[in-house]
Amino acid sequence: MSSEPTAASTFYAEAFDLGARVRVRGSQAPTTGFRGFAVSLVVSQPSIVDSYFDAALERGATALKPAAKSFWGYGGVLQDPYGTIWKIASSSKKNTGPARRHVDDIVLLLGVADVAATKRYYVERGLPVAKSFGRKYVEFATSGIKLALYGRRAAAKDAGVSSDGTGSHRLVIGGNAGAFADPDGFQWETASAVVPASSE
Repeated sequence: MSSEPTAASTFYAEAFDLGARVRVRGSQAPTTGFRGFAVSLVVSQPSIVDSYFDAALERGATALKPAAKSFWGYGGVLQDPYGTIWKIASSSKKNTGPARRHVDDIVLLLGVADVAATKRYYVERGLPVAKSFGRKYVEFATSGIKLALYGRRAAAKDAGVSSDGTGSHRLVIGGNAGAFADPDGFQWETASAVVPASSE
């Protein structure tokens, strides 16, 4: 949600090719610091990471972690002009073909107070678990946009920001599970796409 929904929608369509997969609407809900979530775009090779990363920077995003190789692959983290944190990554460290812009997976990572408790909450609501690493990380078998849980401090560290933050997440998660708020205050409604949070 954004105080500038049209500009934010244009940004997501032009920088990340997500026009049909992510929706934005207006919000003036107060929020400070880390909003407790990040969105990951998973792509097939480093040159595609660079393409999306550079496109976002050209449109006003700020690099939190420049794109670089790591032991797990290649990627970087940025914050868009509306406050949402994006991680763009590939498990590949080498390019294997032309840089055809395509997002293989979108993962919404929620930073939560208690991973095990929030996992139980979602399992009780019917979300099947795809991957689980104890109290550290959980990924659900959702379609369209993957949902994952990480401890709030770990999520903030991964994003390169302080875990401090208060107020609204400025995020509405669309799905077929109905309307509810989870234990960490993330809002769900009946819809078909994530509505990313954006700042004023």
